[in-house]
Amino acid sequence: MGLPEERPPGLDNPRTVTAIKWMAKIQVAVFKATNGRVGRYWRIGAGWRKPVPTLLLHHVGRKSGTAFTTPLLYLPYGDGPDADLVIVASQGGLPKNPQWFHNLMAAPDCEVSLPGRRRVPVHAHRADSAEKERLWPLLVDLYADFAKYAVWTDRDIPVVVLSPR
Repeated sequence: MGLPEERPPGLDNPRTVTAIKWMAKIQVAVFKATNGRVGRYWRIGAGWRKPVPTLLLHHVGRKSGTAFTTPLLYLPYGDGPDADLVIVASQGGLPKNPQWFHNLMAAPDCEVSLPGRRRVPVHAHRADSAEKERLWPLLVDLYADFAKYAVWTDRDIPVVVLSPR
């Protein structure tokens, strides 16, 4: 089964974007209220058959200084409790990088919430090309839709590594 050559129409429609933002707010609220017992897996798209772990990224707006919390899929990379966490700034293959990515590049020291754990301080860095080349197949194995998103956009989708600090 081949990948669609173009992003489906309506994905970047303002109503769709608003709906996605509200769904994210609901996921954050449920994740927080249940300490990650509910909302710990993404079960949409490729995640329907193969649920993907999610974390909450706590970051600060680079312009506004406002605190934000964003639910994201993640790949644990390494062994033990101090393993790196890898996230993808795919934004569903839309033309622009998500705001959280720009916020992390401006202020890379942030925190994440993992299911059943308190906030964990991390330091973010954008994977260089060699690092991304190593991580990308693991990320596509984790969530196959990342491959679609890469086809749907002209931008180089950033991969971000969060290292415990």
